[in-house]
Amino acid sequence: FARHIKKSEGQKTPKVELQISIYGVKILDPKTKEVQHNCQLHRISFCADDKTDKRIFTFICKDSESNKHLCYVFDSEKCAEEITLTIGQAFDLAYRKFLESGGKDVETRKQIAGLQKRIQELETENTELKNKVQDLENQLRITQVHASPAGSVTPKSPSTDIFDMVPFSPISPQSSTPTRNGTQPPPVPSRSTEIKRDLFGAEPFDPFSCGAGDFPPDIQSKLDEMQ
Repeated sequence: FARHIKKSEGQKTPKVELQISIYGVKILDPKTKEVQHNCQLHRISFCADDKTDKRIFTFICKDSESNKHLCYVFDSEKCAEEITLTIGQAFDLAYRKFLESGGKDVETRKQIAGLQKRIQELETENTELKNKVQDLENQLRITQVHASPAGSVTPKSPSTDIFDMVPFSPISPQSSTPTRNGTQPPPVPSRSTEIKRDLFGAEPFDPFSCGAGDFPPDIQSKLDEMQ
């Protein structure tokens, strides 16, 4: 029946693996062996196979969280009757163990079931936390790549003293600046104390420094007459 419903909805029936024991029926993923459903034996109220189809069998189990009765239908490889008998034998063995233990085994099974449920919750939470950590690491790696592109050099600021000032480095007055062709500029001529002369070797005329003895006698006599 479930197979026909899945086909009409266009869905593919997933393959599962059954693990039957005196504690219950576990539905596992065939590849990862992850527990998809854990149906405790004392919560299973009905189990039967289809007499018209040797592939179909079903059982009803009460959910521990919602307190609802869930019906599980399976399509096996023509071994529905054998699976149903195996679940029936598990009921017989569990009942015998219950009689031998005087009812103490029921409380133990409840504790074990609670611990198994808690373990599944912690495993799920652990997987979610690992995924979140991986996402954060990927985001941090992308942010660092955008913030520091390849080949970029961070400029280095000069070191400062305790007053946050750049230390003073005096320039030597004797340092010379090279010209464009790499040679030194010509030295600045010093002011000489020697008397400069003109092109003909004569001293330049300075009226303020000339005295009476600096002129010839004939010129001096004419100057005296003019006065």
